[in-house]
Amino acid sequence: MKKHISILIPRGHTSLVNIVGAHQIFNQVNGFLAERGKKPLFEVELVGISNPTEQTNGLFSVKPEKMIADITKTDLIIIPAIHDQPEIALKRNRDFIPWLKKHYKDGTEIASLCVAAFFLAETGLLDGKQCSTHWIHAEDFKNRYPKANLVADKILTEDSGIYTSGGAYSYLNLLLYLVEKYAGREMAILTSKAFMIDMDKAEQSAFRIFEGQKNHEDPTVKKVQEYIENHFSEKFNVDDLAKRFALSRRSLERRFKKATDNTISQYTQRVKVEAAKRSLETSRENVGEVMFEVGYSDEKAFRNTFKKITGISPVQYRNKYNRARATS
Repeated sequence: MKKHISILIPRGHTSLVNIVGAHQIFNQVNGFLAERGKKPLFEVELVGISNPTEQTNGLFSVKPEKMIADITKTDLIIIPAIHDQPEIALKRNRDFIPWLKKHYKDGTEIASLCVAAFFLAETGLLDGKQCSTHWIHAEDFKNRYPKANLVADKILTEDSGIYTSGGAYSYLNLLLYLVEKYAGREMAILTSKAFMIDMDKAEQSAFRIFEGQKNHEDPTVKKVQEYIENHFSEKFNVDDLAKRFALSRRSLERRFKKATDNTISQYTQRVKVEAAKRSLETSRENVGEVMFEVGYSDEKAFRNTFKKITGISPVQYRNKYNRARATS
């Protein structure tokens, strides 16, 4: 049975790459099927609330093929990334919300690409569901939508008929996932080869840059964070920090967790791993040397912590991102 796919054309600063990429990939699957003497599987339409739909950068406009009122039945709705501030995106595209909620209630599946998760969260449809978004915006998303179950390390999620993708071009992995679900593994592999998309990526952990969770109002905790960031290679424990900042251990741990959503140990590990990542990217030092520089003495502990945070081993990370190593 043919699947109807509605690619939304929001007002504002929208990812044209998401729109064109989704349109091209699903139609290419139809092309592959035609080459095999089979009927097309997808009917893909651009759906909007104004025609044409102007983009705020002034360089482009998109002409939807249908308005939302014209779509009475659709199997999958794709929401491209909207790069406006969530409040502005909501104001410009409010008319989509009751339409999305109605179709989801009627059994339509919904896929949000990258930061489109912010707009989808405004509908309430992500409440209690796993979702992902660009890792850069993960902390902001958590603060805005605490009812959603954000798993920021994931490249894609599926929960109760709602799909989300991680940052930027990871939307291609979600599209491949949907192709496999609807058209089968063989067609997904063919599509991945045709578009040169690396299949089966599960996490965006290796791409994340830890910048410290300082979007809070506890000045003492910020001082503790700064101390950890400036002395991560030295030996200290929670008791040392509590004494240095004239707090009880219990009070420090409680305030730190509340402010950063990390324990002190977790935060210290992330600071150490971020420093290790920078060394692995730029220096010719081996993994053991980098390990000692960031304050680890146990190679197994360092390797396990690094992989837990980045999703890959220190050696794999170095080989992936160190230009000197890659070209030598």
